[in-house]
Amino acid sequence: MTGILRSVDPATGDEIASHPALTPAELDAAVAAADQAQRAWRDVSFDERALRLRAAARLLAERRDRYATLITREMGKPIAEARAEIDKCALTCDFYVEKATEFLAPEPVETAADDSFATYEPLGVVLAIMPWNFPFWQVTRFAAPALMAGNGGLLKHAPNVSGCALAFQEVLGDAGFPDGLFRTLLVDEATVAETTAGLLADPRIAAVTITGSDRAGAHVAAAAGRALKKSVLELGGSDPFLVLADADLPAVAAQAARSRFLNSGQSCLAAKRFVVEEAVADEFEGRLVDAVEALTVGNPLDPATQVGPLARADLVDGIDRQVRESVAKGARVLTGGRRLGDRGCFYAPTVLAGVGPGMPAYDEETFGPVAAVIRVTDEDHAIRVANDTAYGLGASVWTRDVERGLRVARQVQSGAVFVNAVVASDPRLPFGGIKRSGYGRELAAAGIREFTNQRTWWVSGSAAPAPGAALTE
Repeated sequence: MTGILRSVDPATGDEIASHPALTPAELDAAVAAADQAQRAWRDVSFDERALRLRAAARLLAERRDRYATLITREMGKPIAEARAEIDKCALTCDFYVEKATEFLAPEPVETAADDSFATYEPLGVVLAIMPWNFPFWQVTRFAAPALMAGNGGLLKHAPNVSGCALAFQEVLGDAGFPDGLFRTLLVDEATVAETTAGLLADPRIAAVTITGSDRAGAHVAAAAGRALKKSVLELGGSDPFLVLADADLPAVAAQAARSRFLNSGQSCLAAKRFVVEEAVADEFEGRLVDAVEALTVGNPLDPATQVGPLARADLVDGIDRQVRESVAKGARVLTGGRRLGDRGCFYAPTVLAGVGPGMPAYDEETFGPVAAVIRVTDEDHAIRVANDTAYGLGASVWTRDVERGLRVARQVQSGAVFVNAVVASDPRLPFGGIKRSGYGRELAAAGIREFTNQRTWWVSGSAAPAPGAALTE
């Protein structure tokens, strides 16, 4: 008997939909269909692929309100942010329509051959394991480049956003992509580990990408490694937000609140640790508290709401534990620090001060509306604290002196670093992390090339060995 995947509105606790998981036979049929469709799709021209992806962008724009409402009802994102998420998905589809031919063009290399060059060719069917926090965007930033490169896709999405997963499949089907080329796999949660391992061992699956926790990423990477298959991991983050003493504090505090409480704090690349020079720490804390207390918390379907519920009840339990344990070890609650209401998954936007090593707010990723302020004595101390984490996704440095900001940024370990700006993903720039934040890159040219075979070509008009062929492998 297959399991049931349930969608529960985190603002009310009401079940809004249920979806039966695929049987093993249905799962196998989906893999077979994707494999067959991709073998034909790889030979389709870029122009024809672009027509389909352009149509997907148009459908996302036309259905913006419907899909945004679905996002909000399934995982609680404020409706204004959900609409912006759909807009970004449409923009990214259009970006790859315009850029895929350029990014994947053959690259000539001058050698002794009559002709030598490198090509970027599709790998096959890619398994995508995606999280709930940006249920359309996470899929788009994988699917748009992967499909334009000639690959197929199988999506194993988070169970609480199964409606969004099926809606994304709907978009691609209605846009004219071949039947079976992209398919949502509704997997019984009790069998996820076993099913994922089986899929990665299947020769019809060429590669895998996952966005999720570092723990989940390690399991997927191990399974992919056993099968010798390419993997891309975009995992957790505990991003430092470095406030130097010469920063424009009123502007920086407003940006700090924006970075931390976007998506109710449920973002891998959100600023989580606010590393502040002692000389301005009191003023920064006061301004941050004022900005946080001005946020509107409430019904996520109300356009005025800025912070909605967390996506699930267990996530509220987790963030509450981290706050309570940090306070028990000496942190101070400047605002928030408690659950809100008796219905739904609401947690008060929170600012913790006096945070230091040994506290969950310092050592762990806090995936919720909690900002941790860490005081440092000077610039060098700030850099040490910024790097004192297992993660390395994003970082930002705030100062009126851009050259100083660049100097500090070069010493911070991260996949992305922003000077005087909030960290965000952009289809024009590669995105990914280092350390336990994963490896590989999404977006830009790097993202579309991740799931291609970078193939070397050497063409000679006579039967002559390549230079050096007898000397080395």
